[in-house]
Amino acid sequence: MKKTAKGTAFARAGLLGNPSDGYFGKTIAVSVKNFHAEVRLHESQELVIKDSPRDRPVYSSLSHMLEDIHSFGYYGGIRLIKAAINKFHQYCRENGIQLENINFSLNYHSDIPRQLGLGGSSAIITAALRALMDFYDVSIPQNILPSLILEAERKELGINAGFMDRVVQVYQGCVYMDLDRDILKSEGHGLYEKLDPQLLPPLYLAYKPTLAKVSGKVLSDIQAGYERGDRFVRDTLKKIAHKADEGKEAIKKKDFGQLHHLMNENFDLRSQIMTISPANWEMIKTARKCGVSAKFAGSGGAIIGMYRREPGYEQLKKEMEKLQAIVIKPLIE
Repeated sequence: MKKTAKGTAFARAGLLGNPSDGYFGKTIAVSVKNFHAEVRLHESQELVIKDSPRDRPVYSSLSHMLEDIHSFGYYGGIRLIKAAINKFHQYCRENGIQLENINFSLNYHSDIPRQLGLGGSSAIITAALRALMDFYDVSIPQNILPSLILEAERKELGINAGFMDRVVQVYQGCVYMDLDRDILKSEGHGLYEKLDPQLLPPLYLAYKPTLAKVSGKVLSDIQAGYERGDRFVRDTLKKIAHKADEGKEAIKKKDFGQLHHLMNENFDLRSQIMTISPANWEMIKTARKCGVSAKFAGSGGAIIGMYRREPGYEQLKKEMEKLQAIVIKPLIE
């Protein structure tokens, strides 16, 4: 019987601390099971990577193609798959793991909204690595896997990314991360602590498809400031990271009032060191006028927050619809 394998990974949203995860900070994130990426392998004579319908270079017109490039850049899933395969092979070679000499045909699919800061790229790589581990019967330690996924994006593809997406997509649920530079250097990974999702308040996730942007470009202002040693940027990132520490305690105590303020403060600090587009500001302000907290779930285009009662959630949905934004309740368990 020919071998088959499957790997799955879910979307994610940053609750607190992002984007300090890319700068040796701390963060809390949740997996969002409403959306997922899936990779399937089937034993075959040749190694074949089949593009998904979303990445197929077929357009209704020239303007349609140019619009797609403007929104999503020159990117697609195949390069992510290739990077995952390469990183998997490197890991096996460096750890003396002999892979069975068989080929596969690979199919991938993702329904994670693209370029809206929901971890779509890392989900494809995570799903691919899980499928490869299953196919070749290779076990990679859970605390090491996020670092491999990040290396596939940073070193192989030059994507400006942090640990948050990869950690929560590997561990799933609600995860606190301490990404101290010395810990990463000595251990090869951060300190990861799973938090009980049952302790979380009611959460919403809102996203606006027309705000799709390449996250690495959106975060370039922060990266440039950090790399040139800008004191204000670095101090602000430390303050953002501290929100994750405060948030962890608030979650454990179910102090939802404190958590509400921390999420708002996280975004307010972030807005001091990066340019926020008018449309993203509009989403944040609209949500807060409904009495809910609001911050970026990732790099922009999607926001996350907590609400206290169902009428508040319904009001939020109504107001967001006026902005052509979609509101859902994230499935985290």
